[in-house]
Amino acid sequence: MTPAPEPWLRGPVEGISRSLQPVAHAFVMALEDASAAAAGLSSDQLWLRPGEAASAGFHLIHLAGSTDRLLTYARGEGLSDAQRTTLAAEQALAEPHPSLEALLAGWQSVIQRALTQLAATPESSLAEPRFVGRARLPSTVLGVLFHAAEHAQRHTGQLVTTAKIVRSLRAGTGG
Repeated sequence: MTPAPEPWLRGPVEGISRSLQPVAHAFVMALEDASAAAAGLSSDQLWLRPGEAASAGFHLIHLAGSTDRLLTYARGEGLSDAQRTTLAAEQALAEPHPSLEALLAGWQSVIQRALTQLAATPESSLAEPRFVGRARLPSTVLGVLFHAAEHAQRHTGQLVTTAKIVRSLRAGTGG
């Protein structure tokens, strides 16, 4: 069976402007790749930190949290108390750790909200100024959306690599 082409080769994501198609495709690919990479990881594998690198579980938590925060900035809003709490929890990773199912469901939910937000973003707003973080660093709607997509791709790549490493350790072929 031939695998499906990557999202950017499947045609436009319905309802999203041409200017935001690359962002939408990157989000869809990050969701698909992260889900495939994490599928079947045991709880131990999910939270293992090979060589003190971030765990696959951390990457899933961070993917959802950081994307949600960046989408908030793209809308011109500040972070809510709940988002600040999520950020603190991301940094602490207190136990008990969330399950793989909960992490994947959270990531999928964030991507669905991202695609909804992209569909609602008029092309005429892409150059509007936006400010990021407590320091209110300057960007634009497009700048924040593009960064959210590239940031998701970066952490998805790290997740894919970490998942391969922890699987090889379990199989006794690595480490």
